[in-house]
Amino acid sequence: MSTWMITGASGGFGRLMTERLLERGDTVIGAVRRPEALDDLAAKYERLRTVQMDLTDAESVRTATDQAFTAGRVDVVVSNAGHGIFGAAEELTDAQIRRVIDVNLLGSIAVIRAALPHLRAQGGGRILQVASEGGQIAYPNFSAYHASKWGIEGFVESVAQEVEPFGIDFTILEPGPSQTGFGTALDTAPATAVYDRTPSGDIRRALQEGGLAWVDPGKVADAFIAVADVSPAPRRLALGSGPYQQIEDALKSRLAELQAQREVTTSVDA
Repeated sequence: MSTWMITGASGGFGRLMTERLLERGDTVIGAVRRPEALDDLAAKYERLRTVQMDLTDAESVRTATDQAFTAGRVDVVVSNAGHGIFGAAEELTDAQIRRVIDVNLLGSIAVIRAALPHLRAQGGGRILQVASEGGQIAYPNFSAYHASKWGIEGFVESVAQEVEPFGIDFTILEPGPSQTGFGTALDTAPATAVYDRTPSGDIRRALQEGGLAWVDPGKVADAFIAVADVSPAPRRLALGSGPYQQIEDALKSRLAELQAQREVTTSVDA
């Protein structure tokens, strides 16, 4: 059995993973803003510990991560907690943009940086970084959210190369939207009429009408858990038919554009 540290363990994918892991006999350290949010599981499982963590406070992240490793080896660190934001770029407030970057990007960076010394000292481990299909593609009205997810994917791409010699592996998880409260929990900016008959308005209506390609949250949680045992660790795991098609189309389009510009691209070599 393994020991896992999961941020955002009180809801969404984090809660589902915590429940499944405890049921199968693993140990879970849930990193949450409100430890009492896991009281029901703590009453049922002695193998659940909690640490209090505020992702917007780097010192809180370091302290909580240090506490998580005090009892011994942590095999898998799941950087899962996140924040969703919705609105055309000029509709969003500065505070809304700052929060999604603080939580999704800077918070995830802080978790990874806090875990690395411990994973190095114990001889390795696995980090699962929950991103989104939105870490490789982009929809209207999710610009700030995409900025955070594309940003953390770039960070992981670099750090994974730095720490591979120490036996530390990364997998970026890219699920599509799921019915874990994704739509209702979004921090949504008020609509402005000027965007009503644009792609921005179309995606707003699609979200309101449930017109997105949803994934099954339970199946996603199971896939998150299963990939931790895959060796060598895949750098990315997209989850959902929608994400698969969208990401495939985006990669093909970017490759075609790159290849079409080969002559001018290579012409600037010194």
